[in-house]
Amino acid sequence: MSDSITQPAIDVRGLRKAFGRQIILDGIDLTVARGEVFALLGPNGAGKTTTINVLTTLIRPDAGTASVAGIDVAHAPDEVKRRISLTGQAAAVDEVLTGTENLVMLGRLSGLSRAAARVRATQLLERFALTDAAAKRVGAYSGGMRRRLDLALSFVVAPEVLFLDEPTTGLDTRSRRELWDVIRSLADAGTTVFLTTQYLEEADHLADRIAVLHEGRIVAIGTAAQLKSRIGGDTVELHDEHGVLLHEEPTDGSVSGLRRALDVLDESGAQGVVVLRRPSLDDVFLALTSPDDSGASARRPDAGSSTPMTSSVLEETS
Repeated sequence: MSDSITQPAIDVRGLRKAFGRQIILDGIDLTVARGEVFALLGPNGAGKTTTINVLTTLIRPDAGTASVAGIDVAHAPDEVKRRISLTGQAAAVDEVLTGTENLVMLGRLSGLSRAAARVRATQLLERFALTDAAAKRVGAYSGGMRRRLDLALSFVVAPEVLFLDEPTTGLDTRSRRELWDVIRSLADAGTTVFLTTQYLEEADHLADRIAVLHEGRIVAIGTAAQLKSRIGGDTVELHDEHGVLLHEEPTDGSVSGLRRALDVLDESGAQGVVVLRRPSLDDVFLALTSPDDSGASARRPDAGSSTPMTSSVLEETS
């Protein structure tokens, strides 16, 4: 098996970046496998966009190393650019042109002949469910259609690694979910996807693995199930008839633990509906990024999930 297949799509070691005296990235390490969907989560200002900017050669790191598709981003930025695509937070499309014209224009700029550019445009319009809107000016597109066209533009020359910086920001729920299906299909076809997002549900739905970036450091990395297991077991909650939380009791998820929690609720004398709530990524995010990182105090009673728990061990870094 060749090195190009076995080596990771992205490999970051000790990456540091500061702007003036403000440290943005404080020695982060991460590895992304080929064909993986990898999500980087973090509060505003954590360094998510800076990480993408370094990996896509838009800015140089101050220290550490980063390779994308097996190529060092600092030593061979032009070669990296030939192997990647970047879709930012705003759709980079020409609203005066039609969908077809946008794709053909980029194809020509990328070195395709006029005929080849039109063939590629037709293929991409079909792949991204835009055939019916091909002849419409992009200014008349919905937000979801613009984002799909933006992604299609990223594939005029198929990338090995696709970087998505908050790709569904500003989209309604239906458009967001439609774009999730597109992103997952790209990964299933072999494209490595590195995305940042402000929607925890998005990371839970899409990502094979998730890293949490806080104050310039990767504080945890793993699958969604592994991250959820970090903050403990389930919680048994008692709600009144209006859904208001009256009492909650932690449990380790075992039958005996559940029985003990129910006994405590019974002894309280309160009446209501008993709900078993499992940790969600909201819980994880708040636990990892709260000032005291205490975990327990950061749990939200309204952010539950019915996802089964896992006993996998979470990989942590500091």
